[in-house]
Amino acid sequence: MVSGRDETVGFARKLKMGMVGGGRDAFIGAVHRRAALLDGGVELVAGALSSTPKKAVSSAKDLYLADDRAYGTWAEMVEHESTLPEGERIDFVSIVTPNHMHYPVAKAFVDAGINVVCDKPMVHSLEQANDLIARVEKSGVVFAVTYNYTGYPMVKQARQMIREGKVGEIRKVIVEYPQGWLATKIEDEDSKQAAWRTDPKRAGIGGAIGDIGSHAENLVSTMCGLELAEICADLTTFVPGRLLDDDANVLMHFTNGARGILTVSQISTGQENNLNIRVWGTDGALEWHQENPNYLYYTPAGEPVQVLARGNGYLCEAAQRATRLPTGHPEAFIEAFANIYLNATDTMRAKLKGVEATELELDFPTVFDGARGVFFIEKVVESSRSDQKWVPACWKQ
Repeated sequence: MVSGRDETVGFARKLKMGMVGGGRDAFIGAVHRRAALLDGGVELVAGALSSTPKKAVSSAKDLYLADDRAYGTWAEMVEHESTLPEGERIDFVSIVTPNHMHYPVAKAFVDAGINVVCDKPMVHSLEQANDLIARVEKSGVVFAVTYNYTGYPMVKQARQMIREGKVGEIRKVIVEYPQGWLATKIEDEDSKQAAWRTDPKRAGIGGAIGDIGSHAENLVSTMCGLELAEICADLTTFVPGRLLDDDANVLMHFTNGARGILTVSQISTGQENNLNIRVWGTDGALEWHQENPNYLYYTPAGEPVQVLARGNGYLCEAAQRATRLPTGHPEAFIEAFANIYLNATDTMRAKLKGVEATELELDFPTVFDGARGVFFIEKVVESSRSDQKWVPACWKQ
């Protein structure tokens, strides 16, 4: 392993993982499983893998789960797992359901004292988010949110360079995430992924802004360390009959005086997952593209562009820890997820051993990041519906 992780300092056993959602016909559940198990320190032992009990049990059989850990419902899973002694019960649960189930499931496991890794957006409303924060603080569990793009090594490198002042004071940020897969109304064509993402009851108040705009907001916040002051948003639904936005454009003012543009779309014909970010400061600029994620472009003021590559010894410690292969061997989407699982589960191990987790182990999106993302979605929707040009958008933890 190329990463900076010391694998000799481990734990006496693998951490036991449970999963809610992610069964047959699901997309992201399989990604989470592969990511969580990638580094060898986790085993999947339990699951309530579908909202349909029969399908949940069948999906568990597909994954060779023991019969007594193949649950028909997540409520059964919470009830039974919480009665098992430490070392036998699950150490954490991964929640990969449609958005509307994140809150009740996460709340139940947190209250049972079981660590949580939850997909994004974390919940439907700021009220739910604040309630989860209170419950997490009361229980002391580890709570991670899978904003996976912040798990890329070169995003961590960019963050470090900004912290070190390599670009000076940030003046402008542009982040965009165009996709094209919802350019037509495929939610009416038996597309499970499209159906729930365009349904306000399951997806929440945001369509594209919730599904991928939350990623773009988190990327800016994590990489740049900027705080929003106010926004001016324009949400559009281009596909006739669709109930949620499929295109979003947001002007952003930050508290340090910087300006930003966030644009996300799911009707950009021909686009796949073209998330990218450009940052301009007084002393330099940075640029990163998710579809070419192993490289970071750095332009010091008045000098040629420098191309930094993943896997090299000149990168910061966090970027090296997030790397598994030598440079030139691409690492990407699943590994970025895996880096969030790695740090979150190492933090869980530290907790089990009664020691403080290190700064590197604590480098993952938390319940607070999830809450800020929910606040951002609400503010964008509010701004788009408002006649007011600028809407205050400063989130206070």
